[in-house]
Amino acid sequence: MEERFPLYRVLEPDGTLDEAARERLPAELRLSLYRQMVLARTFDRKAVNLQRTGRIGTYAPFEGQEAAQVGSAAALDPGDWLFPTYRDHAATMTFGQPLLTILLYWSGRLEGCVPPEGKHILPPYVPIATQIPHAVGAAWAAKLRGEKTVTLVYFGDGAASEGDFHEGLNFAGVFQVPVVFFCQNNGYAISVPFARQSASRTIAQRALAYDMEGVRVDGNDVLAVYLVTKKALDRARAGGGPTLIEAVTWRYGAHTTADDPTKYRDQQESQARRAFDPVDRLRRHLMAEGLWDDEQEAALLAECDARVSAAVRELEAYPPADVAHLYDFVLAELPWFVREQREAALARKKEGASAWRS
Repeated sequence: MEERFPLYRVLEPDGTLDEAARERLPAELRLSLYRQMVLARTFDRKAVNLQRTGRIGTYAPFEGQEAAQVGSAAALDPGDWLFPTYRDHAATMTFGQPLLTILLYWSGRLEGCVPPEGKHILPPYVPIATQIPHAVGAAWAAKLRGEKTVTLVYFGDGAASEGDFHEGLNFAGVFQVPVVFFCQNNGYAISVPFARQSASRTIAQRALAYDMEGVRVDGNDVLAVYLVTKKALDRARAGGGPTLIEAVTWRYGAHTTADDPTKYRDQQESQARRAFDPVDRLRRHLMAEGLWDDEQEAALLAECDARVSAAVRELEAYPPADVAHLYDFVLAELPWFVREQREAALARKKEGASAWRS
């Protein structure tokens, strides 16, 4: 099956660009994608540091997956729909989500779930794969209304082992809805390697079961990801139905800041993967083409650091999140044991505020 679904790549790890793809990738697009990936990586590293110092809650890092997220989200039209997981902040910021909003989400504030006006960005989904049927429903609604919007839904390789994945793809195939399924296969569903999840050699091959297009792309090649996603979105917009994209990538760090990857993954392998780093790969290309230099690099790093630092300052001007929100927006009527938990949490909050004031 790997022969039937070869890994599509246009930018080699050494920065060499396939000449056949060059005319579809203007210099300004390549520069824009690079700037966005650097911003995303700067943000991600800062967010991990914020969590480690107790300034935000548990956080899901994405370093290593910037190309998969930035390249795909950059292919969207402004009115399209984006359904993210808890790890897809590079995608949402590329599509217009403010950095502050992402930080507010990880601080437990409701404002972190609200996209900018006019943007169709769903709040990050934490339950695995539940966003897939929802995305199909949004795409079906767009089709019924005669709209030209397309839905892009993200998920990981672990989600491809869930029932929601199969139900969503089956429905999308039957009704030929304008949705693009974007799987970031980073090799692990928390601690479970892909080979222990499925006997299929690829995720892209599962498209055959639902009679839709399936594509496998080098998820560390932002240019290839952009081209593949753009083609799938254009096809869906023209009435050609759904596409399943498998972006093969790697996450350097932990699944979240609440786990220890050294317990389940060889960290030497993770370090070796740096040779295929998506940000370094595009920078090598831009420098070889004379489109980038060390002075521009230093200026970009300073700009990204300033933008992220400004968002952090805005975040820390907000009061702490209201613990009552954990209980008030889930069930219409709280069971007695949840009601007791709520009362205890509010009492601890009140005691903490009194201690602080004294």
